[in-house]
Amino acid sequence: MRNYPIEKYRNIGIIAHIDAGKTTTTERILFYTGITHKIGDIDEGTTVMDWMVQERERGITITAAATTSFWTPMGLERKKEQEYRINIIDTPGHIDFTAEVQRSLRVLDGAIVIFDGVSGVEPQSETVWRQADKFNVPRICFINKLDRMGASFERSLESICQKLSPNAIPLQIPIGIESTFKGVLDLLTMKALYFEGDMGEKVVVKEVPAELLENAKKERGKLLEKIAAEDEKLLEKYLAKEEIATDDLRRVLRKATISYKLIPVFCGSSLKNMGTQPLLDGVCYYLPSPIDLPSIKGTDPKTGKEAERKTDDKEPFAALAFKVAADPYVGTLTYFRAYSGKLSRGSYLLNTTTGERERIGRILRMHANTKEEIQEVFAGDIAATVGLKSTLTGHTLCDENNPIVLEKISFPEPVISIRIEPKTKADQEKMSLSLRKLAEEDPTFRMKTDLETGETIISGMGELHLEIITDRMKREFKVEANVGRPQVAYKETIKEKAEAEGKYIRQSGGRGQYGHVWLRLEPKKRGEGFEFIDEIKGGIIPREFIPAVGKGVKEATEKGVVAGYPMVDLSAALYDGSFHEVDSSEFAFKIAGSMAFQAAAKRAKPVLLEPIMKLEVIVPGDFFGDVIGDLSARRGRIEETKDRINMKVIDTKVPLAEMFGYATALRSLTEGRGIFTMEFDHREEVPANIAQEIVEGKRR
Repeated sequence: MRNYPIEKYRNIGIIAHIDAGKTTTTERILFYTGITHKIGDIDEGTTVMDWMVQERERGITITAAATTSFWTPMGLERKKEQEYRINIIDTPGHIDFTAEVQRSLRVLDGAIVIFDGVSGVEPQSETVWRQADKFNVPRICFINKLDRMGASFERSLESICQKLSPNAIPLQIPIGIESTFKGVLDLLTMKALYFEGDMGEKVVVKEVPAELLENAKKERGKLLEKIAAEDEKLLEKYLAKEEIATDDLRRVLRKATISYKLIPVFCGSSLKNMGTQPLLDGVCYYLPSPIDLPSIKGTDPKTGKEAERKTDDKEPFAALAFKVAADPYVGTLTYFRAYSGKLSRGSYLLNTTTGERERIGRILRMHANTKEEIQEVFAGDIAATVGLKSTLTGHTLCDENNPIVLEKISFPEPVISIRIEPKTKADQEKMSLSLRKLAEEDPTFRMKTDLETGETIISGMGELHLEIITDRMKREFKVEANVGRPQVAYKETIKEKAEAEGKYIRQSGGRGQYGHVWLRLEPKKRGEGFEFIDEIKGGIIPREFIPAVGKGVKEATEKGVVAGYPMVDLSAALYDGSFHEVDSSEFAFKIAGSMAFQAAAKRAKPVLLEPIMKLEVIVPGDFFGDVIGDLSARRGRIEETKDRINMKVIDTKVPLAEMFGYATALRSLTEGRGIFTMEFDHREEVPANIAQEIVEGKRR
């Protein structure tokens, strides 16, 4: 039986730039909802959500952690039927762990986006916002840290409206700012809220202070106008200057938030225990329950047609596995979001991505790294299970008799690689096993063996990402390894159209080998990947050999013609060829395809592509010139410089190859006062002189 009606469910994520206060806010939420009895502290390493050793040492979130809490909005009687069930996922802010945000947003219904009240919108805030846009996630904003020196609610709100969405509307304004910040003013109810008690747990409601009344009325007028514009009846009342009930305003604002027409903005200071309870009310009042959103759509694997599952316990079961984690006590943990139907422990499901059956032995509700056994899950639930054999991130689990394939989650390509070797013979086997486990867990982490040197190369999203991987390998899997210098994950592509023939003929006693193809290569736009096109007509090449040609071509793209890097952003069309009645085989056509591809690629003006990073550097004004000079020397393109309080902010695009060791360089240039954030932006052609050095270095 369901304990909570589905309309009282809220599946939310907490997303933001690194250091905006996601984990601090989550800790407050857990405390005020009674899940914990003591507020965890990041500096002391006592937070519930950052439970990994690596997270506590560095004071940052590395992996998305899930938990469940319960909340009754303020002013309502504390009864079970008034209570909301909030499933929360706390996500990392560091760009190296962007996959955690991507997969969390894919399965969530709503999000709280947190902003630093001093810095406003930062580069990573833009990235997570765009990710939320991609999955159409309704969201509310929380401007945090308003007690800090240099904080400004108006400036932060303006940066949200300018850079992210003009639909952001404040539901609160702060009472005081910086050291005088002492509460928030609710514009809907026109009440001042103060947070008293040792941990801000008592919310005291008072009248609006006289000095703020004029401004509050003006801001409320703007707010009412925006909300009323979303509903005809309200608009009539508003124009007739009638009083509008708070419940009506909330109802219309909720509808507008879910359809992404308005974005409510809250404010406070999580560290000083101010503003979290009204934010929780906002989650209950404005963010959607699973039934407020459109039904999930997928494909029927039998017919290939579109299939749909309504958010209903009576529908056939369908869920998406969004995270796989290696747990030292129970083995492999698979987190999943149930979209329809119900699931009991001991039942069997079909993994439609692999076609294999999976038995659900145990169902767990996760509270960060602690687990609670439950008997069944229902539509809208987020839970985990143990011991699935072939289920990975993005796979669909569903009722065996009603198969459906849900849309997979797409992840960015790695941009940086390092060579890694085991220290001893005993570590050799353990290393490949541990790396395979970590690769199953993290879709942006890849491992491969260099065929020429026999070395293992691991690739990821940044230096910190690979540092955490090697650290986890040491601690969790007890593998000692030597790690090489980081290297850029270059790619290759072509600039022109070209055609070439591939002929593979071998004659020995008895049956020979014969494969003959003509390929045409064409460049594609950046980021479009590789495509194999079959243009064979009239059976010039029998149908059974065409997949083999495709396979040969695909394998040939793994090793480019300039410096042996993988080839991307091009199409290969198979348009002609011939075959031999007796001697032709799949093997011969595979090799012919590979030969034709390499010959055509050499004629198509092949070039190297390098990752270009988006960089934001914040430095004191005295060091501005030195930092700009250093960035120019690193082939950086300065896009914009602006002032932020007494600091200079530099937005620039720099090739990743020039950014190794930048943290140390910036420290020495700015006496340790400069900070930077960096994220992958796009790939671009390497200048000819540098490409020459890369090719020669590779040959050496």
